[in-house]
Amino acid sequence: MLRKNHLTMAVSAALGLGSAAILPSVASAQEQLVEEVIVTGSRIQKANLVAASPVTQVDAEEFKFQGTARVEDLMKNLPQVYSNQNSSTANGATGTATLNLRNLGDARTLVLVNGRRLPAGSPLQGGTGADINQIPASLISRVEVLTGGASATYGSDAVAGVVNFVMQDDFEGVQFDYQFSQYQHDNDNGFLQQVVGDAGFPFPDGSNSGGDIQNWSLIMGGNFDNGRGNVTAYATYREVDALLQSSRDYSACALNNTGDGCFGSGTSPKGTFIVGEDVFRVEGDQFVAGPEVYNYGPLNHFQRPDERYTGGAFGRFQINEHVETYGEISFMDNQTNAQIAPSGAFGLSPSIACDNPFLSDQQIDILCTSQGLGADDTRDVVVLRRNVEGGPRNQDLRHTTFRGVFGFRGDINETWRYDVYGLYSEVSMENTYNNDLSNTKVLNALDAVVDPDTGDITCASVLDGSDTNCVPWNIWETGGVDPAAAEYMTLPLFARGTTDQKVFSGYLAGSLGDYGIKLPSANNGVEVVVGAEYRKESLNFNPDEGFRLGLGAGQGGATLPVSGSYDVTEYFMEASIPLVEDAAFAQEVTLDLGYRYSDYSTDQTTDTYGIRGGWAINDGVKLRASYQRAVRAANIRELFAAQGLNLFDMDEDPCAGTNPTASAAACARTGVTADQYGSIIDSFAGQYNFLQGGNPDVAPEESDTYSVGFIWSPEFVEALTVSVDWYSIEIEQGISNLGPEFILNECLGGNDALCENVQRGPLGDLWLGSDVNTSGKVVALLDNLAVEEIEGWDVVADYSASLGDMGSLSISNTLSIITKWDQQELSTAPVEDCKGNWGGSCGFPTPDLRNQMRVTWMTPWDVTASAMWRHISKVTDLNGNLDLPDQNYLDLAGNWAVQENTTVRLGINNVLDREPPIAGNAAGPSINGNGNTFPGLYDALGRYMYLGLTVSF
Repeated sequence: MLRKNHLTMAVSAALGLGSAAILPSVASAQEQLVEEVIVTGSRIQKANLVAASPVTQVDAEEFKFQGTARVEDLMKNLPQVYSNQNSSTANGATGTATLNLRNLGDARTLVLVNGRRLPAGSPLQGGTGADINQIPASLISRVEVLTGGASATYGSDAVAGVVNFVMQDDFEGVQFDYQFSQYQHDNDNGFLQQVVGDAGFPFPDGSNSGGDIQNWSLIMGGNFDNGRGNVTAYATYREVDALLQSSRDYSACALNNTGDGCFGSGTSPKGTFIVGEDVFRVEGDQFVAGPEVYNYGPLNHFQRPDERYTGGAFGRFQINEHVETYGEISFMDNQTNAQIAPSGAFGLSPSIACDNPFLSDQQIDILCTSQGLGADDTRDVVVLRRNVEGGPRNQDLRHTTFRGVFGFRGDINETWRYDVYGLYSEVSMENTYNNDLSNTKVLNALDAVVDPDTGDITCASVLDGSDTNCVPWNIWETGGVDPAAAEYMTLPLFARGTTDQKVFSGYLAGSLGDYGIKLPSANNGVEVVVGAEYRKESLNFNPDEGFRLGLGAGQGGATLPVSGSYDVTEYFMEASIPLVEDAAFAQEVTLDLGYRYSDYSTDQTTDTYGIRGGWAINDGVKLRASYQRAVRAANIRELFAAQGLNLFDMDEDPCAGTNPTASAAACARTGVTADQYGSIIDSFAGQYNFLQGGNPDVAPEESDTYSVGFIWSPEFVEALTVSVDWYSIEIEQGISNLGPEFILNECLGGNDALCENVQRGPLGDLWLGSDVNTSGKVVALLDNLAVEEIEGWDVVADYSASLGDMGSLSISNTLSIITKWDQQELSTAPVEDCKGNWGGSCGFPTPDLRNQMRVTWMTPWDVTASAMWRHISKVTDLNGNLDLPDQNYLDLAGNWAVQENTTVRLGINNVLDREPPIAGNAAGPSINGNGNTFPGLYDALGRYMYLGLTVSF
């Protein structure tokens, strides 16, 4: 995989960077070309090959070998990277694609393009991470991943690390690229097919192909004015077809937590009616004891449909020997659709008139007569009824992004250089939610009466004039729903919003050795950078009245507006001090220092700093170590979001059911009365209410990152480079809310201070209704609470060898081992070991070992063949149900240079069609799961096949 940028290649090889190999035949020539470069994590230019911070690199060739249609699909395969929001997210989708280093959260991962920030991806909740959809894969030169704190260099958010996308900005010529890709899976899981079939649900069998993805890109560029300037322009188009969960046998039903039965929902087409302590469903026009289980999974998207346009340009022009101006303009329009199961009445409690004309005699007897109620009386009934007549809900999400950079850089003289730029980014979001129902209209439609003038059944609201459009909803009889009723109750919901970012930044860098400032033991002098930066972040999220008032039946509560901004003024410096050079056992010893002071408009100030050291014993052995203090200031939603209800997943309410698992005394602490104990109806979908909200007084979270490592390039094995790095990240005052399940369990266990956060509803439940004041819920607001500590090892090895007349072979391996991943909900809480675990308070899986190895054969026949092995270790279920077995994937790819300017590529990822590990219903949207598994970690859709063509002029 020969790179065009020889300078970067030589540096990368010496650092032990992944996903790149150097041919022995060209290594010596490239080493002679080394000159000063900037590597992610510092602004100091260096000609030495000792990097004090470990950086993993992915080159453009890797995007080709993976057949990358979406940048997140390749990035999530890196052992250090996880994915929360991605193309497989349906329920809870923001329409963005985010990166999450070390599984510490996307808000703690700073994403850069050419060393400068990307904006928050969406004004939607959970959309605060940068949206990498806006990055065109065809224009990426390389990606540099620095894990661990980097706030002293880049400011807030770089707690888990930095992902820097370096783009082609000096292209010459015209390049057209097209790729078609598709997923295919053999549905042959006999066990799960039987599980689904035994539940009475359909399932797919045999081969299924679909989820087609088409990518077009055009790049044009050229130099002008005798090479003093260059403009590189690009345009891309991507079209993605939907895949439903019904297309895979392992997602054909929502499995239970043990994976041996279908879970489903009690909000069903036959309805679930809770009358006192009794539960009924409708068969014909009769009440029958017990609920029906509705299979809500098959209609959910496993891959969202998507249409994306991007375009932009990179330009530079050398005005004179001291001034070069540069600019970047990028645009993205991305529209996607997230589909989930139909809406319905999710636990509404209407008062049903005993003379409701839709009720049969048997139903009237159960509801009224048996209770001594007459025709003029009413009976409160909890109704859970699925609106299958109205079709699935779908959320149409559109994000339009503009980003512009303009700056000046150059050399003042031989000693000093500068870089000053301004950046503006804006993300505009349109969110249209279709096919939800209005709770108000549902209640109107259930209040059916006989029109005394016509004898027709109508709504009481029609007769009293309060809603003359109402159509009565007959859910008391199989097949009794008038399609007009479903149409009447439908409530479209709309939300609009923007995020925007302004950055003004500049620095001055100098070589103080020109003034004689150097140590006697070194040949080179001290390098320094001093600079300042101003950044303003704004967010405006404006939902319509239906969202704000919580009128949408399937929303789980009100969606409230958020509007706010903050700005920060920062001053920073870096210094690189050569301590020893050209000495015995010390070819080079360098000390790097960094400091940044930040003053936020929220009355918060922070100091971040770092110290890094590199020691080249000789050409073959290099040591490095670093310490970084990093911070993350609260984002706008964390500061200013209003309080509102949301949903969390839990196996069961310990105080619900006829035989609660918690004692009466323990449940009493959570608000359960003696009469309610043993008679509380539990959630049929394993989802419960919690109250969330922002906190304007929340302080920045802090982290300490340590790393120690070495780079080994043995003389006796030519073209082998191995780097080994140990790291430790400890986060304190983490901005978080206590887990609702944690709060409940703490209260049950005797923590009375948290019992006030458990607020049960009128029936003793924690799930019915969506009214923030009256519904049962757990209060879990944001604060500086969490403590997280992670330790592990990263091992990267690169090797290349000549095969003589048979070409050459390169091997690149990246291994990540986690030895500690501890978290505490708050500093006084028990430590939860999340290493190699998932579920409970740990949520998303954290495998303790991930490995990626690529072997590439560069043949003498204009063909490059490559194979990749990906390994993810076993993950244990903390709930004791479904452990996730280790996974091994094999990817095969080939590139054929048909002509000098034409290349064809094809490949298959997950060649053996490995199914994803099954996690069941516990892999819900609240922990970024979908389809009974975790698409952000595993290959969830089967084989991925692609065919691409690149033509250059």
